[in-house]
Amino acid sequence: MTNARRNFSRMMLVTAASLSLAGLGAPAFAATAEDLDKDAAQALQMLYKTNPTAESLGKKARAVLVFPKIIKAGLVFGGSYGEGVLSKGATRVGYYNSVSASWGWQAGAESYGYVVFLMSDKAVKYLDKSKGWEIGVGPSVVVVNEGIAKNLSSSTLKDDAYAFIFDQQGLMASLSIEGTKISRIKR
Repeated sequence: MTNARRNFSRMMLVTAASLSLAGLGAPAFAATAEDLDKDAAQALQMLYKTNPTAESLGKKARAVLVFPKIIKAGLVFGGSYGEGVLSKGATRVGYYNSVSASWGWQAGAESYGYVVFLMSDKAVKYLDKSKGWEIGVGPSVVVVNEGIAKNLSSSTLKDDAYAFIFDQQGLMASLSIEGTKISRIKR
């Protein structure tokens, strides 16, 4: 019976790795800069329509980083990938990817978008100068949920960056350790 358990565990590990890699393999055929610009603009407008707080932050932000679609999958081991656009005002200034890896109790697949409002020059400079921004390292990022959004106003803004997650689709159950890195890419 011990061999059966060991073989089952190995099979689950191989399956998890395969599913994780399959979920991350799809973005290898990257969108063109024009497609990414269009998708990012549409995603930002959708967020603004559904969340007035995000729109008011967008007006005050030094820069806005939009990831219109992130694909995430995992079974014990997981990962996610997506590409986005950095804008300062109406000007596109760069393209970035968001990559994460996770380990722990998790199963499923989902897609979502997220926007990071960079509120300070410090946050923008850190993104420009670093070899990739690891969330949790460098300027502080606050993930805004409905409870925080209700209490967020121009007088309470004190953090370097605010992130909004939106348009979640799929099902992902997770209790895992995850790290996310945002890096500049060429388009």
